[in-house]
Amino acid sequence: MPAARSRLPRILTVAIVAGVALLAAWWFLAGQREPDAGYRTAKVDRGDVAVVISATGTLRATTTVDVGSQVSGLVQDVLVDYNDQVSRGQAIARLDPAPFQTRLQQTEADLASARASVTEARATLKNAEADYARKSDLVARQLIARSEADQALAARDQARARVASAEAAVLQRQAAVNNARLDVDYAIIRSPVDGVVLLRDIEPGQTVAASFQTPVLFQIAEDLSQMQIDLSVDEADVGQIREGLAVKFTVDAFPDREFEGAVRQVRLAATATANVITYPVVVQVQNEDQSLLPGMTASAEIVVSQREGVLRVPNAALRFQPAGAAAPAAAGAGGARGGMGADLPALAADLRLAPNQQAAFDAAMQVMRERAEARAAAMRNAGAGQGGAPGGQGGAPGGGMPSPEAMRARMMEAFERNFADFRATLDEAQRSQWDAGLRAMATARRGTLWTLDKGQPVAVPVRLGVSDGTLTEVSGVDEGAEVITGQERRAQ
Repeated sequence: MPAARSRLPRILTVAIVAGVALLAAWWFLAGQREPDAGYRTAKVDRGDVAVVISATGTLRATTTVDVGSQVSGLVQDVLVDYNDQVSRGQAIARLDPAPFQTRLQQTEADLASARASVTEARATLKNAEADYARKSDLVARQLIARSEADQALAARDQARARVASAEAAVLQRQAAVNNARLDVDYAIIRSPVDGVVLLRDIEPGQTVAASFQTPVLFQIAEDLSQMQIDLSVDEADVGQIREGLAVKFTVDAFPDREFEGAVRQVRLAATATANVITYPVVVQVQNEDQSLLPGMTASAEIVVSQREGVLRVPNAALRFQPAGAAAPAAAGAGGARGGMGADLPALAADLRLAPNQQAAFDAAMQVMRERAEARAAAMRNAGAGQGGAPGGQGGAPGGGMPSPEAMRARMMEAFERNFADFRATLDEAQRSQWDAGLRAMATARRGTLWTLDKGQPVAVPVRLGVSDGTLTEVSGVDEGAEVITGQERRAQ
């Protein structure tokens, strides 16, 4: 018996240890089966948000001139090369002048002959006029027949006609001389503008044939310090583009450098490629250091809208919704109303109110807050007394909620009524700005952010602004607030 009694404490100890071990194992396994949920968060920060449209295009000089030859001939000299700077009127090539000079000499000789013919015709005319005068006198004295005087008159008129014909021939020959002199001048090809040679498609000894389509011998860019980009913008985006918008772009030659420009023109000539419609957009670019070259491919971003120093959140925070949770009411519900109420002081601050105007605004804000608190209390009491509003009492007839448009209209009516006295104190410019701001608030996009309160997600209605695809402008939430961007499971 003593031995049995000594074994009993040891058995009890082993049993207790085993029970504790089993309890610990169960606790561990239960934790493995149901891991705690966690949330990824991000802070609401302040910064810039820009909406951009991406497009590609080609750089080219703003003004490019194709230079050809107005006469045909053999190229004697080429006086410039690629990238050479040229000035207006500078000789850049010469054709063999011999044929043109020979033609000029021939036309000058023809002109001299024509002038001699004029002299001869005038002498003949002078003699005919004198003969007619003598015979007219003799006819008057009845010394000769009247027919002789008539013949002298006809001879005089013929002499006058020959003089006119000779003078016309002189003008014709003079025109031929002028044309021949132009050909001699055209044998020297000159630059029509100040610029730089981009293309030289001519060599000494080459024959130039000037026909109905003059060949391009040189291409000269007038000013490479002023360039442009010809962008192709999709039809879905072209409606947002207007003249003067800022453009940022890069080129492959300088991947670490960002260049700037501005939209100069949105052209109406659409281009269809594989059923895709694009419109040409011309961007003006300053190229003072001339690092940009014609023909470079530019990857551009047109800044359609930009907000600086605004509150912003990652787009993931706006997409997040806890499992099993319902989003707050859409724009126009209490949450949205509260968001507008938070935006009103900022709108009033932009008006630069006088003291009496500020007092009227503060009074209207106080009345609005009191009415909002009274409505909230009434809804809480109704819910507590009835166990929740029955279908058809808390919303629109039939148990459904009013549409967002109807709720926005109701909101605008309430704000116009509450702030009627304040609006009456504003001048015309302030009143216009106030009305435009209210309309913008009422029609603004609304969203929901979720924050953590004692480990539980809490919905925060916000007003949304511009978005760049990664970050979105928001209002109605404090800077630095932690918002939920996603849900995750802790590592097992």
